[in-house]
Amino acid sequence: MATTIPGIATATDAAKAHLQPSARKLAVEFIGTFFLVLTVDASVRTGTVLAPVAIGAALMVMVYAGGHISGGHYNPAVTVAALVRNRIREGEAIGYCIAQLLGGVPAALVVRATVSPSQLHPVAPHGHAMVSALILELLYTFALAYVVLNVATSKDHPDNSFYGLAIGFTVMVGAAAVGGISGGAFNPAVVLGAGVMGLFAWSTLIYLIPQLIAGVAAGLVFRAVNPDDR
Repeated sequence: MATTIPGIATATDAAKAHLQPSARKLAVEFIGTFFLVLTVDASVRTGTVLAPVAIGAALMVMVYAGGHISGGHYNPAVTVAALVRNRIREGEAIGYCIAQLLGGVPAALVVRATVSPSQLHPVAPHGHAMVSALILELLYTFALAYVVLNVATSKDHPDNSFYGLAIGFTVMVGAAAVGGISGGAFNPAVVLGAGVMGLFAWSTLIYLIPQLIAGVAAGLVFRAVNPDDR
């Protein structure tokens, strides 16, 4: 007859109890980011004028689909904002970012294999155009993270039904407004996926710096204007 040691059995059961929710969250972040990047790459690669609408709508539906499990970040900059806002722990935030970046790469590969390219040239700003792109990526990534924190994490909106729509519309607005200048990424996972896809030149990896700074700034601003919301 097998015997169990109470202390070890309890520790093992506790580890399983913590592992399963974490694995579900990471899976949701991977899936949501996969379909977001898939939509970004496919709609831009085909050259459709409705790309901003498609991208914003894809983010919206993925947020509604997975928000109740993982929070529906699908964006390392948003995860950084949630970390600064004290909505997620450091270890979990690292796992989220890895899952999101990994989700974007296979999405790009699927698009490369299945979608015929249009005549669009890769986004590759330089000089003054790069400065403009970095500023705009910073501002709209901040807007996105700021909106996420306020509509999806604020204690004043505990059970709202509009958060996914607000988040998706923020990306749609940004993509329509400045997509022709910076490419409208606002998300390190999108930048990486678009680089693999060939839509963005590898020089645009510098976008990650203002995007992550924007995430930190959004978290700090949220804490400053919502001092009682911890």
